[in-house]
Amino acid sequence: MDTKALFNIGYGLYVLSAREGEKDSGCIVNTVMQVTSDPLAVVVAVNRSNYTNGMIARTGVFDVSVLSEDATFDVFRRFGFQSGATADKFAGFAPTQRTGNGLLALDGIYANAVLECRVTDAVELSTHTLFFGEVTDAKVLSARPTCTYSYYQANIKPKPEAKKTDKTVWRCKICGYEYEGETLPEGFVCPICKHPASDFEKVSG
Repeated sequence: MDTKALFNIGYGLYVLSAREGEKDSGCIVNTVMQVTSDPLAVVVAVNRSNYTNGMIARTGVFDVSVLSEDATFDVFRRFGFQSGATADKFAGFAPTQRTGNGLLALDGIYANAVLECRVTDAVELSTHTLFFGEVTDAKVLSARPTCTYSYYQANIKPKPEAKKTDKTVWRCKICGYEYEGETLPEGFVCPICKHPASDFEKVSG
């Protein structure tokens, strides 16, 4: 099976944020869609291993910041390549706003819209949770185009330089992390973006 076929599905990219107590966190997601118009509601899919998933499950609210093509790789590295369990993802990150539901969301520098949502239902799947959320407020922040997964791959994600080595190197097609070894260990997942071995390609050796 060529799982790269899934990369051709049209995805937007979003920062999904939550707050529990005095802690703010967020993560990158690529699955957000409107499901009803009255009441206005969306559904988001969040990997169950993401710290933000548990925060939303416990608090029942979340924000969706719709990333624009102005988003830099630092935004994706900050919210996508580290865990909120051990990192304060919003620390030192200025382009944010505190929305009406008390959560932090991105402002108009890197996002073109923000949705404030209240969880109405949740469905547990094998790897992800589907959170259905009633939209309690929404704002357009800019007229910049939404950042798609294809745009991210072509224009934002750094192009890794080939290493000169006699060793076998496997590179993650999602985040660029490289693993040295003849084969990938059984059950291996990328330590950066948490994608499985099927998303690695052999680049040398």
